[in-house]
Amino acid sequence: MKVTIGTNVAQPEGYRAFIPAAFPPKGILNLPLSLQQKFDQARGLVGKLDGATHQLPDVDFFLQMFVLKDATSSAQIEGTKATMVDAIEMEAGISEGETDANDILHYTKALHYGIKRLSELPMSQRLIEELHRELMLGARATHFADPGNFRTTQNWIDGTKPSDAKFVPPPVADMKRAMGDLEKFLHNETATLPLIQTAIMHAQFETIHPFLDGNGRTGRLLVTLQLFRHELLEKPVLFLSSFFKRHQTAYYNRLNGYHSGNVEAWLDFFSEGVIQTAGEAIDICHDIAGIRDEDMRKIQILAKRESESSMKVLTQLYSQPVISSSKVMEWTGFTRAGAQQVIDRLVKLEILVPRDERKTYGRLYEYRRYLDRFTT
Repeated sequence: MKVTIGTNVAQPEGYRAFIPAAFPPKGILNLPLSLQQKFDQARGLVGKLDGATHQLPDVDFFLQMFVLKDATSSAQIEGTKATMVDAIEMEAGISEGETDANDILHYTKALHYGIKRLSELPMSQRLIEELHRELMLGARATHFADPGNFRTTQNWIDGTKPSDAKFVPPPVADMKRAMGDLEKFLHNETATLPLIQTAIMHAQFETIHPFLDGNGRTGRLLVTLQLFRHELLEKPVLFLSSFFKRHQTAYYNRLNGYHSGNVEAWLDFFSEGVIQTAGEAIDICHDIAGIRDEDMRKIQILAKRESESSMKVLTQLYSQPVISSSKVMEWTGFTRAGAQQVIDRLVKLEILVPRDERKTYGRLYEYRRYLDRFTT
């Protein structure tokens, strides 16, 4: 399926820039039967994932781990070296060294902001600019990002200047027109199936590249918010950035192929991402439900007072699986000695694992079996 997404046009400044066609272009929604069937399979797995999340009685505690997993992958695509554990430690105020985990936390902040704003605003250019501001204000950038504002100058991808760049997105006037077309496409609830609309939205947004920096992170954030907006899931636990990171070269190649008109290859890649990611998330939901039940049984055989304090800490570990005694003091109101007793009890039950046995003060502890399910 070859579709005219746009053309490269010579500019007065001496380089060629991509000028998008009117959007959506003719034929972009005419999918072959095999691809329609693949999207049907993807939609079915998303439904199963929604059912799996309902098996988790404390899903809001678990949700933060899914968010961090996606945020970490999205940031790593842009060159961030920090890991999910680095972000957990920074968020908890227990970082042991300097990292660029701030990129990851900016992503989670922007996602939570976007979910809240979707109850007040439609998916729109205004909301996209607000998301960019939340994502980029104070975050690492390769150059000035102008957080929250569409660009007013020409940008380019891979090169020292537009004339030697791999791709030059639309000039400002064409960028504004293209973003207006994209907004109208997102408001058309009957144009196509939600998953297909989301896939096309992401590729078209990356082609337009409306910001000076942070387009990739913003575009991947929009994928999650679109799926949530369409109510495919009651909780936003389907995150595709880990799939994009795992197949990063193919991800970039398919996006480049999209603006050259190879829409079918991009849609096939995206649908495969939904299928794999939904399947992985279902497995994670089942596994963490099993871990939760097993560890709750360990705690329930304790004496009443010990069981109550241990259960309070266990519930918090679902969203904060790396802790120190200070964090347990915060959760329980116990003295440091009392908090350490709870920790020692959870270590004895093989729920917590000490990070560094050599330390006697400020030691960190991990809910390792649970944490490993998200990080390996």
